Amino acid sequence: MHKFLRAAGFSMYQKKKDIEKLLDLLETQPSVTKCVQIDEETNVCEMRTEIAPGIGLSIVGELNEEGDFEREFYFPYVECAQESSTAECSVQRHVEKETYAGMVDESCVGISLIFYVQNFLDYREKVLKKGEAFKIRSISLAGFSTGGKILLPIKKTQKQIQMAKVAAKNRNNLIEAAKNGDEDAMETLTIEDIDLYSKISRRAMKEDLYSIIDSCFMPCGIECDQYSVIGEIKEIRKIKNKYTNEEIYWLNLECSDLNFVICINGKDLLGEPAVGRRFKGQIWMQGILNFQELGRTGN
Repeated sequence: MHKFLRAAGFSMYQKKKDIEKLLDLLETQPSVTKCVQIDEETNVCEMRTEIAPGIGLSIVGELNEEGDFEREFYFPYVECAQESSTAECSVQRHVEKETYAGMVDESCVGISLIFYVQNFLDYREKVLKKGEAFKIRSISLAGFSTGGKILLPIKKTQKQIQMAKVAAKNRNNLIEAAKNGDEDAMETLTIEDIDLYSKISRRAMKEDLYSIIDSCFMPCGIECDQYSVIGEIKEIRKIKNKYTNEEIYWLNLECSDLNFVICINGKDLLGEPAVGRRFKGQIWMQGILNFQELGRTGN
């Protein structure tokens, strides 16, 4: 069973035979079907069935010689229309199957952000088109969570909010300069980190940790596309899985100046979400690659 299947509203499907029956049903009702011919003998086909607005299940397999679909694996997906990052993105194929991981060095979160490429067949199709150049213009991030809680917001004045934005912009500029080998920027960042650690240590003795940490975005566990996040809720939608009637929360989050969408089963969310409040939880990060055509290469 896919760990994040319950986040898409399938919490009662816990046995393999029940999941197989569900997949058999969804295969007969695809919203979108796409097939890419890798070589003369190999193809990859994907069936997507929408289970709620913008949320669905992707079933991936191969068409055999008789033209019948042979299922290999599946994963839940959630669509995100907004662009989350325009930083340079690199893509690499997973070892065991025809899926891909993307990576961006996003300055605002201070780490190399790795995500599961949701539209992997679009990318594979573009790679196969010899003579046609393209680049990844941006990525749209989305994710699933199997457990989260709602935190109250930190009270701030308008002046504090503006000062935080300026400080974040200055820090991003320093990080970019440090990446390019600027020793002064490296030294400034090191001093700032030492000062920040000292301030947090003093405040943590008297204050609650979540009144100090406004938002965070950090790797969690040993799988490289899972993260522990604290982010401010910018938009909420409450939707239902049309097959199970389970409630799903669709949350638009801003976390360390990074915007993305997450979905979580209503049973797994502790607290009442509201715009301005914060979400805390572990997520599996997906990403949609947005392409820009560069024309023919002349080869």
